Amino acid sequence: MPLDIKICGLSTPETIAAALDGGASHVGFIFFPKSPRNVTPQQAAELRQAATGRAKAVAVTVDATDEFLDGIVTAMKPDMLQLHGKETPERAAYIREHFNLPVMKALSVSEPADLLPIQGFAGMADRLLLDAKAPKGSELPGGNGMAFDWRLLAALDPGLDYMLSGGLNPGNVAEAIRIAHPPGLDVSSGVESAPGVKDVGLIREFFEAVRKAGS
Repeated sequence: MPLDIKICGLSTPETIAAALDGGASHVGFIFFPKSPRNVTPQQAAELRQAATGRAKAVAVTVDATDEFLDGIVTAMKPDMLQLHGKETPERAAYIREHFNLPVMKALSVSEPADLLPIQGFAGMADRLLLDAKAPKGSELPGGNGMAFDWRLLAALDPGLDYMLSGGLNPGNVAEAIRIAHPPGLDVSSGVESAPGVKDVGLIREFFEAVRKAGS
């Protein structure tokens, strides 16, 4: 079964095309002003059109209010909402029901104890995203180019539906797949030439590395 792959933090037609041509199952758009990958709902609405029928468009937010989410959903019409802040299981379930959209909840991981909240999101979120914990002082909950010890995931329920994120790039994704056997991958800074600047060549290299790892 092919891996789901999300290229996150997209902001140009060229990189959207590279992600789709590579076989991305999901394309992510960041709605967080502190991020160099931040886009407006209107920009995302235009960019996501190319993904219609080819990949799921994901709106990534951080502790967003209902009003903020409503603006995104109305303008962009995403296929999924990703919650990348400190949202509780109850908040995730509320957002899923209120907006009638699947929800992916990001959890920050650096040690075994960080995996304990997974159980609390069962039935509350449709999918999880396991990301590296942000370094001290970072204003970004994700997209920091940091990886965590993938061996921590060996204890997970084999049936857990999640995406592995954090520090993935064309050079290490094969090792991540070998160690963690994740059902999905999420990459952002690992396919950038500068913060917030996606690189078409690196996106292609990432997909090629994933294909070689599965051959």
